[in-house]
Amino acid sequence: MSLRLLQGLALGGEFSGAVIYVAEHAPARDRGSWTSWIILTAALGLLLAFAVVLPLRLSLGKSVFFAWGWRIPFLVSSLLLAISIWIRLKLHESPEFARMKAEGSLSKAPVAETFGQWRNLKLLLVALFGIVPGQAVVWYTGQFYAMFFLGKVLKVDEGITNLLVIGATVATAPLYIFFGWLSDRIGRKPVYLAGLFFAAVFFIPLFKGLNHYANPALEQAQTAAPVVVVADTSHCSLQFNPTGTIKYDSSCDIAKASLAAAGVNYRVVSAPAGSVAKIMIGTETVSSYEANVPDRSAWAEHFKTALNQALQRSGHTSGGADSSTMNKPMAFVLLLVILSFGTMTFASSTAMLVELFPSRIRYTAMSFPYHLGAAIFGGFLPAAAFAIVAATGNIISGLWYPVVVASIAFVVTLVFARESSGRSLGGDASASQAVREAQ
Repeated sequence: MSLRLLQGLALGGEFSGAVIYVAEHAPARDRGSWTSWIILTAALGLLLAFAVVLPLRLSLGKSVFFAWGWRIPFLVSSLLLAISIWIRLKLHESPEFARMKAEGSLSKAPVAETFGQWRNLKLLLVALFGIVPGQAVVWYTGQFYAMFFLGKVLKVDEGITNLLVIGATVATAPLYIFFGWLSDRIGRKPVYLAGLFFAAVFFIPLFKGLNHYANPALEQAQTAAPVVVVADTSHCSLQFNPTGTIKYDSSCDIAKASLAAAGVNYRVVSAPAGSVAKIMIGTETVSSYEANVPDRSAWAEHFKTALNQALQRSGHTSGGADSSTMNKPMAFVLLLVILSFGTMTFASSTAMLVELFPSRIRYTAMSFPYHLGAAIFGGFLPAAAFAIVAATGNIISGLWYPVVVASIAFVVTLVFARESSGRSLGGDASASQAVREAQ
């Protein structure tokens, strides 16, 4: 956990520095298209990870890979580290930084200046609640949640899931450059707001489409054999568990968590107080258990076996989606659309963040909302989506998290952020105009 935290901090710092460096070298008219090449590396990095990890897992075997083989990619990455250090040593400061250094206008206390002056803090809040969270949830939903949804919820074969996501990532990669260029021509806000709008409106229908085309048998089972959890609802918790350390021990929570993890739609019906939860699947009934029962492991194994068998007999889980009935071309097209929203928001918002802040505090002021916003709004996506699914019993309902966050980001950006494309990065006075005063 500590190493992952350090990795995230390092990534955020390097990303901000790289984007600012490129933006301060770029002509004002081409800043969006230049910085979009930095963003493209996020998609290329994911593809590189697939290219290393997947062959390694196949050659070593799953058990060996998870035992020690996962360390090999980290060792291989030391080569990339050496290359990056060599490149870093060859770089010169940006013209803007060199100008400020020559003039002696560099901030001596960038943190205090960022948080202590309202005109700067106001810009930071626009970034933290408008620009960063929308970009984070839209990109994370397309790039990561779609893969989770296909593989874990719809039970599509891992190989097919990987090929679909890899293919969609490759196909949409040029869109980062296109939308960066488009934001130079028509403005950052129109492109960014369009990406948020399309995501908020179409995420749920598009994922319903994935359900329909990727696993039609599951969709039919949801109608033919509805699943009902009969439980004492006072013992049902909101299962928001971002750290994975919270234990939910009631029979209701065990039943709901098991169904949510299996990607099964269900509804909850109230039972008398103190009742042990039961799961009704069509005409079958499976009893849950309380975690404090004697010989808990035996109860857990019996419950798991009985539930899986009942779900298989009803068609909810049949060992995985049938690839012969799967409409792969349509699933691929839907993935292309879903990922394209992320390219719109990421390409336009990155240049907007650079242009938002005064030069003397740009690195500090941009890094803070990027770190915090991406970590909170993007990082909590899996846990929040699972909690919503477990609470509602609908496998699609977890998408309300990115939809709501994208909608809030849309409003904040629309109302408070002003267009920044073409703005000179050399003058700090104009940067305070990046936010429209609340009326």
